[in-house]
Amino acid sequence: MTSPSASRPHWTWIQVDGHRCELFDPPGAVPGRVLIYLHGVRERTLQESTGLRTAIEAQSLRAIAPRTGRSWWLDRIVPAFDPAISAERFVTERVVAEIGRRFGVAPPGIGLVGTSMGGQGALRLAYRHPQVFPVAAAIAPAIDFHLAMRDIERLPDGDLFASLWALFDDVERARQDTAILHVHPLNWPRHQWFASDPADHRWHDGAVRLHGKLAALGIPHVAVLERSGGGHDPASYDAVAGDAIHFVTTALDAESRRVG
Repeated sequence: MTSPSASRPHWTWIQVDGHRCELFDPPGAVPGRVLIYLHGVRERTLQESTGLRTAIEAQSLRAIAPRTGRSWWLDRIVPAFDPAISAERFVTERVVAEIGRRFGVAPPGIGLVGTSMGGQGALRLAYRHPQVFPVAAAIAPAIDFHLAMRDIERLPDGDLFASLWALFDDVERARQDTAILHVHPLNWPRHQWFASDPADHRWHDGAVRLHGKLAALGIPHVAVLERSGGGHDPASYDAVAGDAIHFVTTALDAESRRVG
């Protein structure tokens, strides 16, 4: 089922196994490549994410953005999203299958991009499923989400992280499921990019530590860690959105030419 978007041409809402997904399918889209966007904890739509939307439209890049609530894109059941399938499995199985059915595109022609909660989700899914998602880009990734659990009572926006306590019964168990702990030294996504603003005091250290681990393992990646855009907010996301989409499209092009 497809319903048109009221705001911009070529944007629609579709249902995938009963869950809403935002879809951008422009005429003349470059064949063989599709982007999956993973939203942040504040659940802004892709159309509301001005920088990403503008870059995606400029590239005529097909995009699908599933809506999973504050699931943190983990392989854990969140009843408010779905009582039977995790957000991770929904993306890796149902959304990937929908892309194949609708556009005839399969891995490695599918890239991931996300912001904040979705940024760590894009990296984590790529680390766990590098053959499905060899291309991943993350803007302001909230990698160390276990720290938000620890500090939840002191945070002015602590309610945004309450779902984490429903997913994990302690902070250490949550830490063990963060993106950094899923990096495999011999099996990793071939193209990864992430950006974190130094003024993003809650999440920047996690991005720096991820960069350090990847560098120590000799894993190719691009880390933008010194560009100041104001912290952890939509304006800072917009400042690097064009670079993120350029990286994804270039990487997907490279994948299309890869043999074996």
